[in-house]
Amino acid sequence: MTDTQIIAPGGLSRRETMVSLIIIGLLFFIFGFVSWVNAILIPYFKIACELTHFQSYFVTLAFYISYLLIAVPASFLLKRTGFKKGMMLGLWIMAAGAFMFIPAALARTYALFLTGLFLLGTGLAIMQTAVNPYITILGPKEQAAQRISIMGICNKGAGILAPLIFAAVILRTTDAELFRQIPLMNPLQKATALDELIRRVIVPYSVVGLGLFVFGVFVRYSSLPEIDTEHEPPAVATANSGKHTIFQFPHLVLGALAIFIHVGTQIVAIDTIINYAGSMGMNLLEAKAFPSYTLTATIIGYITGIICIPKFFSQVTALKVCTLLGLLFSIVILLAKGNVSLFGHQADLSIWFLVLLGLANSLVWAGIWPLALDGLGRFTKLGASIMIMGLCGNAIMPLLYGWLADVWNPRAAYVVLLPCYGYLIIYAVYGHKIRNWKSNKKKNN
Repeated sequence: MTDTQIIAPGGLSRRETMVSLIIIGLLFFIFGFVSWVNAILIPYFKIACELTHFQSYFVTLAFYISYLLIAVPASFLLKRTGFKKGMMLGLWIMAAGAFMFIPAALARTYALFLTGLFLLGTGLAIMQTAVNPYITILGPKEQAAQRISIMGICNKGAGILAPLIFAAVILRTTDAELFRQIPLMNPLQKATALDELIRRVIVPYSVVGLGLFVFGVFVRYSSLPEIDTEHEPPAVATANSGKHTIFQFPHLVLGALAIFIHVGTQIVAIDTIINYAGSMGMNLLEAKAFPSYTLTATIIGYITGIICIPKFFSQVTALKVCTLLGLLFSIVILLAKGNVSLFGHQADLSIWFLVLLGLANSLVWAGIWPLALDGLGRFTKLGASIMIMGLCGNAIMPLLYGWLADVWNPRAAYVVLLPCYGYLIIYAVYGHKIRNWKSNKKKNN
């Protein structure tokens, strides 16, 4: 077997690029499946482990706080191992997290589930630190948002399937009645029913763990090439000659904050929607479809980006439009009233604007990444790790929403979205242009 090919950014042939896109697309599908199943784990654990709203959102805290803790160490790991070995290690750590669900379910211990989720997030943090800069520099930078949108379809496509497949595996048609009866049971009956309920996760997570381990081996020995990010082109080297720390790139630091806020708004829109539907009297068996609706709206946005960027409008324009739509939809969520019947559901109008946040969020990630990584050169891996640290917004924002939902109500808690989209608009219009903390020197796009 020959050594792994090492290629400069943009140095791949068309065929090599296509093969690399397919492999990375499979990885993004796995990321989406593992991540977006949390949307149904939250209400499921809330019932089986008898949790409050606030406690149930520790699912996202445990899963995504690892990004804050692991992302920078992951960048140094990738410098040592390269992209492919780092991806394999990330997938194996994710497999260990999936296998942790077995003892957690047998003991019905929420803390063990959170440990498993933390390991899943740790492996995913390593993977994300590798694949996001990889896909960004895989081809021309003006088409980066287009490539990221393709990966987004893989990710969100898995997100549509994950809650539905998981629900089909663990939920029964009689569970709606079971959920109504649980509060009325005596302690022994309740413990027995909840033990049976939680142990349904053992088989699916055992399969997931095995699949992650095997795919790790596949990636390690695949034809995926290494991309050299340590040697800078002359123009980039000259521009970065006086820079010794990653924090000398304002557009990156502000971009990492934008990622923190963006992923937080995205996870709130998806992972809270089942509980929000429940606050309207909708049962879990019906409400489980709503994350898929939101992710479908996101995929529509991705397809628009693939077709239109950069042919009809730039990735910066797409970022501006999407962030503005996010702010407008958030305002409507807070103010809209009245029941509507759509797709067989009778629900308040506001939940459909929560679904539409999927469309508004679709091209924000794809817009921020190429702008934030622009011109980093040898700082690319470390810069990507700073960006990945921003994914801890997935941990913080749902907790903040859950606390506000307990203090106020599930609808009013969506006020947390307003300042978030306000900042994203600022970054889209101005923040990504800043190249020096001490001056107004900008790089026009």
